[in-house]
Amino acid sequence: MLAIQVQERRQTEKDLNYFWDQLSLAQKFSVAELQRYGYQLQFVRHLPYGKLAVLDFDGKLAAIDQEGQIDTTPSIVLRG
Repeated sequence: MLAIQVQERRQTEKDLNYFWDQLSLAQKFSVAELQRYGYQLQFVRHLPYGKLAVLDFDGKLAAIDQEGQIDTTPSIVLRG
């Protein structure tokens, strides 16, 4: 069995530029659109099919896929 050491990334503070730099151009346009309505970029998940930007507005989540498609009812489970 191979043991993999995983760094706990939730404990490191990241600024907006860190996540912004990880986004595709299409995602950046979609993030900017949602920011007009008060959403804030929280983090970027790296998934097998691409990066997923996760935004929050008063507890309501939105997700933006690699192609810039906005999902305002994503099925995302956040760790507490």
